[in-house]
Amino acid sequence: MTKLPSLLLAGAAAATFFAAPAMAQQKAPLQILRVIDADRYDPIRSTATAAAEVLYMLADTLVTVDFDMKTIKPGLADSWTISPDGKTYTFKIRKDVKFCDGRPMTIDDVVYSLKRWVDPANKSPVSFRGGQVQDIRADGDSTLIYELKEPYSDLIFQMALSFASIIDKNSVESLGANFGVQGFNGTGPYCWVKWTPRQELVLKKNPHYTWGPPIYKDPKPQIEDIVWKIIPEPNTLMAAIQAKQADVTYYTPYIALDTMQKIPGFTVQRQENYIYDVFMGFRVDKPVANDKAIRQAANMATNKEAIAKAIFFGKGQTLPSLLNPSVLDYDKSSADKMPKYDPAGAAKLLDAAGWKPGADGIREKDGQKATFTVYGIRNSDNPRISEAMQADLRKVGIDMKIQLWDATVAWGKLATQEFDAFLMSYPYVTATEALGLYFPSRQIPTPNRMNWKDPKTDDLIRQAATATDDATRKQAIGAVQNQLTEANVWVPLVTQPLWVVATDRVEGARAHGLYGAGLYKGLDIKLKR
Repeated sequence: MTKLPSLLLAGAAAATFFAAPAMAQQKAPLQILRVIDADRYDPIRSTATAAAEVLYMLADTLVTVDFDMKTIKPGLADSWTISPDGKTYTFKIRKDVKFCDGRPMTIDDVVYSLKRWVDPANKSPVSFRGGQVQDIRADGDSTLIYELKEPYSDLIFQMALSFASIIDKNSVESLGANFGVQGFNGTGPYCWVKWTPRQELVLKKNPHYTWGPPIYKDPKPQIEDIVWKIIPEPNTLMAAIQAKQADVTYYTPYIALDTMQKIPGFTVQRQENYIYDVFMGFRVDKPVANDKAIRQAANMATNKEAIAKAIFFGKGQTLPSLLNPSVLDYDKSSADKMPKYDPAGAAKLLDAAGWKPGADGIREKDGQKATFTVYGIRNSDNPRISEAMQADLRKVGIDMKIQLWDATVAWGKLATQEFDAFLMSYPYVTATEALGLYFPSRQIPTPNRMNWKDPKTDDLIRQAATATDDATRKQAIGAVQNQLTEANVWVPLVTQPLWVVATDRVEGARAHGLYGAGLYKGLDIKLKR
């Protein structure tokens, strides 16, 4: 194993959610409820956690992540070594792996999948996660050589994410742009059956699967069929779980968690090592959003503590700075530079910057209204978060307009660059991963949707990413945290918790949470009846 460098609820809806009678339900597949769907299920095409949570069941990666969210363990690779200069990774690949269609996985499949991930021609929004690749090649029938142009301190962790999934070349070529939409062939414990967007995705057990990661007790899947069901309305979702018309969810409304812990016949567990933060990012090259005074005032005017209490019911924690204090290489000094909640101070700041209240209460400067539009995904939390922010900003004379979409179209809307700001939530483990995701100029326009382009930022992130010692990495990424906090590029809001709620029909479910995937590969889960 390897470690990263030390680096209200029940009601009539429950009665009508499923038409199947109680006896039939006992023979039903495992029903997993969630509130949003993904735009597609091609590993290199979607950054959505709603895609990742299914892809971990459909496909495998070379390495896996333990429940502590820090320890790297074997996956499709039995073992691996890293050269002293940090540029060459050598993986020993298992020989007993088969795709869902029964075809044995070969070293060529591994090479193909990883090259597809990082190939610039594919224009994947996550290709940068594979590092600056020199070459990916086979050495014999079971050894993979992954060669970098420069060291990349986060690579082994990135190799565990769904973007690095090993997939079937034949399936990709036959389906073309519809791979991950109309079908999928992977080596995961479960196989693609059918996807009805915004309704459900049906999986069946991979009959060949015996190579589950060592973080599980049993390397084989125990469930015959799984249905990922979309229930956008949280109270309806919770009613279905309470009535035991579905089996498990980690999209439980936060208001319900205390109640669910007291109801017999349910297990409720929290993943203590989970990091999933919510922020609003400004597109810094757009009018209004390009003014640092507006961005700083937004940070000062937003009552983040009230959002954490009212929307997350005390289960979430406010972010004291750009990143979560639990993350590897968090810089404590950056919290001192984050503006504190001070609406009166925000108003004074705007006055001093020349933003004067108009007749309608909205500030103006040089004929420009202090108005901006925020885009985001319409899920259970974003409407209330954005509306709370809208009310807070309106009090200091800033007009924030809100436009939210279903997840199946929201990513396309975010790619248009029509917005002035965007609301986002994301998982990560290291500071270098988080800032290396969003801020390098080479990643404009996505995922650097802020269009933040600064040579100092680029240089410091590169220093952290290519560091071969902890001290250099920590110093460089700490400097980035301070720089971006002072620039008020984001309004950091709250970190969300992960809670898995399961009925007593389910045993063996354990909260994981890698890239938001609460059940990860779904192994060890069994149905009692």
